[in-house]
Amino acid sequence: MDHQLFYEVRAWMHRNARPLELALWRCRFEGGGAQAVVAALAYYQNEDGGFGHALEPDCWNPQSSPYQTLCALNILREIGFADKVHPLFQGILRYLESGADTADYGWRFSIPSNDACPRAPWWSYDEQANRVESIGLTAALCAFVLTEMDPRSPIYPRAKAWALALAALLEQDGALGEMGLGGLAALLPALEQTGQPLPFAALYQRLGQRANAAIARDPAQWSQYLPRPSRFIQSPASPLYPENAEVMALELQYLLDTRAEGGVWPISWSWFGLMDRYAAEFAISENWWKARQAIDTVALLSAFGRIDLPPAL
Repeated sequence: MDHQLFYEVRAWMHRNARPLELALWRCRFEGGGAQAVVAALAYYQNEDGGFGHALEPDCWNPQSSPYQTLCALNILREIGFADKVHPLFQGILRYLESGADTADYGWRFSIPSNDACPRAPWWSYDEQANRVESIGLTAALCAFVLTEMDPRSPIYPRAKAWALALAALLEQDGALGEMGLGGLAALLPALEQTGQPLPFAALYQRLGQRANAAIARDPAQWSQYLPRPSRFIQSPASPLYPENAEVMALELQYLLDTRAEGGVWPISWSWFGLMDRYAAEFAISENWWKARQAIDTVALLSAFGRIDLPPAL
């Protein structure tokens, strides 16, 4: 294979990505350091330790929110950054310990102050929707609390109670929200690591069954915002890969076929009913998302041997 795809995507990133995604791209594919990513990420952190400022490009709320803070944690995990004494990490601990933006069911997916800011419709504050959409968010944050925070922290017993209640949802057939399966996939190993007495074999099996059932398998639908196989399968090592190898191959080819000429991949959503009000902001958000998606797609294609990455630059 030649390296044309990589170099075309690389050029687009250097011309268009915001500093955070460019630092992440360089860390993942160009031999760049994790510290550059952390330095760029710090600009999205608030005094309370949480994150905002459109770290998640579809919500331009500058105030801290649980979801934006989870986005920061995911980036730190992606680059293997685990310096617990670093001010950025300490700020996250402080924000979570405060219990800000929590309810009886866990951390809120949407928060009231979102409504004053440019955003996608799903970020409009809706407490009823939060009860479902917060499942995955709360599961992922609970996984962090249980494995990384002091059990004496006031948030720890609350997180443990939420975590056990969320794990039990896998034994039911109810809705888990957009992030539910991904959050529960992070939560189960954390519960196992902390020695909780749960039927883990059955829970992992149920998680796999629900993820398998959620995959959109018709390539004709993949231009829409639906869970493609890669939502749950990022490498051949995935437990779901063997039974989904055929549809995964279709998606990999789909990605090779749908990249814009000389550029990157389109996103599959808009801000729908809020487009008229926030058309300019969406155009900016769309570009930010393209950069994030380009990182994920190049990593996916590389993991499955569909593209060659050049030697370290």
